[in-house]
Amino acid sequence: MLWTNRIFCGMIKDSVYLRDRQMRNLGGIKSMRKVVKFGGSSLASAEQFKKVGDIIRADKGRKYVVPSAPGKRFDGDIKVTDMLYACYAKAEKKEDITASIAAIRERYMEIINGLGLSLSLDDQFEVISENFKKLAGSNYAASRGEYLNGIIMANYLGYEFIDAAEVIVFHEDGTFDAETTNEKLSARLAECDNAVIPGFYGATAEGKVTTFSRGGSDITGSLIAKAVHADLYENWTDVSGFLIADPRIIDHPEAIETITYRELRELAYMGATVLHEDAIFPVRQEGIPINIRNTNAPEDNGTWIVGSTCQKSKYVITGIAGKKGFCSVNIEKDMMNSEIGFGRKVLQAFEENGISFEHVPSGIDTMTVFVHQDEFMHKEQKVVAGIHRLANPDAIDIESDLALIAVVGRGMKSTRGTAGRIFSALAHKNINVKMIDQGSSELNIIIGVANEDFETAIQAIYDIFVITRL
Repeated sequence: MLWTNRIFCGMIKDSVYLRDRQMRNLGGIKSMRKVVKFGGSSLASAEQFKKVGDIIRADKGRKYVVPSAPGKRFDGDIKVTDMLYACYAKAEKKEDITASIAAIRERYMEIINGLGLSLSLDDQFEVISENFKKLAGSNYAASRGEYLNGIIMANYLGYEFIDAAEVIVFHEDGTFDAETTNEKLSARLAECDNAVIPGFYGATAEGKVTTFSRGGSDITGSLIAKAVHADLYENWTDVSGFLIADPRIIDHPEAIETITYRELRELAYMGATVLHEDAIFPVRQEGIPINIRNTNAPEDNGTWIVGSTCQKSKYVITGIAGKKGFCSVNIEKDMMNSEIGFGRKVLQAFEENGISFEHVPSGIDTMTVFVHQDEFMHKEQKVVAGIHRLANPDAIDIESDLALIAVVGRGMKSTRGTAGRIFSALAHKNINVKMIDQGSSELNIIIGVANEDFETAIQAIYDIFVITRL
């Protein structure tokens, strides 16, 4: 009963991860049904494959495995997916691809031989080579990395291999068919206790291979977890979970122990990468927690991603993330607040030119629209003309080279003065705040600064909330 109170302070489904951790720490029974996905760095070599095999065999609950294509083995190495893209590009130019196919085959043979497997991929490579020459498509080419790694993984573990093209379904226009996929996955996986399903790709009803965006193996794992009603989705990579801030900006930032789906969505949208942001939705619908783990440090708890939790954050904030490359379009008009439909008219000018907006802070007589600079700059005069035509403003001013920073945390809602502390930290570093926007959920605060102040601003915010905790 060590964990009873912790379970009942939140939804039981959201607290499964707590029981699992307690059981693991106490040497308890491991009977949970888990889906495990391994990234490219975790499967880049035979040595890494062995680590993965040890992890899977250590827990009988790890029944369904989703492998990525082999990643980089060392700095300067090339990912297999990139090798496949390059090879297919040669095929499109009608160039000889024999040497390129041989180089890709060698990468897999190193893994097979290193694992001591009596497995031949000759037939698969013959088919791949022929399909490249027939120009089967870049999606098909890219998907072969996961497909071949899935065959090796299934052979190594003694699990059933299921081609993702048979169970992950796309519409003819390339959009994902969630309903049919869930039906096919549920039916197929109900028939087997252990299976390897390659990530990243699927196929249309006519059999045309289609892929998710890069990093899409995360989505495959999430879809499988939903289909089998898993207790936990483990996503294994080369870091021990999410970090509070970008390690390229902050030296050795602290790790996040527990984060909610909503917090993760905010951080992922603003550039935090470890997990593909679209992987959140299938498991969120089922209340299945995600555990981000490190293949090279399996003893680390990693980061737990849950629907809701009574676990308090160690700090007021959960994470900081941001992006450069925005510009602001500032619109002024007297008595704007009393003109019905003014905001709609302004945004219509952006819509007509195919430009999405990021944030729209406003005042009594002012309205500012933040957009991606690279999308806007080639259409700015059309947009400006559209705003004049539709909304008849008094003035329009454009400011470029801006960055947006998201400060996210469920703890901010119950803590006074969070925005004030952010302003204080930035003022201390002589950083001018261009915009601040807080959502009604009080889950995040968005700050706009100049591109040149981006890194300094993140460091200042991290320092005041994590280092000094003032």
